[in-house]
Amino acid sequence: MAIDKACFNILIIEDNPGDFALVEDFLFEKIEAPVIRRAENYKTAHEILVDGRCGFDIILLDLSLPDKTGEPLIKEIIEICKGAPVIVLTGYADFAFGVKSLSLGVSDYILKDELTSLSLYKSIRYSSERKKSVAELEESEKKYSELFHLSPLPMYVFELETLNFLDANEAFVRHYGYTREELLRMTLKDIRPPQDVPVFEAGLLRDNQEHKNSSLGIYRHLKKNGQVIEVDIQANFLRFKGKEAKVTIATDITERLNYIKAIERQNEKLREISWIQSHIVRAPLARILGLIPLIKDLTAENEADKKKMLDYMFLSANELDDIIRDITDKTIVEDDEKDGQ
Repeated sequence: MAIDKACFNILIIEDNPGDFALVEDFLFEKIEAPVIRRAENYKTAHEILVDGRCGFDIILLDLSLPDKTGEPLIKEIIEICKGAPVIVLTGYADFAFGVKSLSLGVSDYILKDELTSLSLYKSIRYSSERKKSVAELEESEKKYSELFHLSPLPMYVFELETLNFLDANEAFVRHYGYTREELLRMTLKDIRPPQDVPVFEAGLLRDNQEHKNSSLGIYRHLKKNGQVIEVDIQANFLRFKGKEAKVTIATDITERLNYIKAIERQNEKLREISWIQSHIVRAPLARILGLIPLIKDLTAENEADKKKMLDYMFLSANELDDIIRDITDKTIVEDDEKDGQ
């Protein structure tokens, strides 16, 4: 195996000079230029780690120090190691304790009698890569959390099997009126009008069978105050805290749909007004226009006919006035409906 050219800053906590020299030799066999620092007891190790000026990539820990040993030693080092992987090197072949030490946060547990340069290097490399993977995962989870909780759009996560809410962002909590604690005791059925639940369950089953992501359509949701809203649902599958789940964006489009309905009603009114103008208005207007030239041609001797024609014009003008009032009333009613929304 080629010598690793990566730079490793390593703290060896070991009181036995012979064991320290052996570990040091093993490190130089596999790593080109390791930076090694030694602590002969817990007190010195504590001072070095608390000081914090040296950020260690790996800590190699002997469990039998003059001033602290065993489980208490592991707990103390884990607490102050600032996330550096801790590899235990011990002369005691206690399998049960080895397993327990891993549960305490130790990265690896190696018996000194079985230690070789290769096994030590593999443990260091594995522990280092594992730390990097954990850091990347934590960063990824942090970014998810920020994107989720800081989003201005209502978002929630639910478990596919139970439909339980697993998480909800601040925008969802604020818009729907439930507290986060209430939501975590609820299922998706609880935010649906009761009559919509069968359709919702059928649609969810179909989406899951098809593994359908992205836009899922428009559905009705129920807010805590009883208000029913129309929402555009977009969702994606994910694994959340070990559970098969979906993260969902619920965009409230109730006002948008109401506006579209109002526009459609207005268009219907305009079509009705257009028909009135083209048919009903034309009749009295045509009579008036036809009577005007006839009146102009009348002489003084035709006073009775003139009066009769003027009466016809007056009736037609009143009819036209009533039609115009009706058109105006239709417009006023439509404007009042808009203002009331």
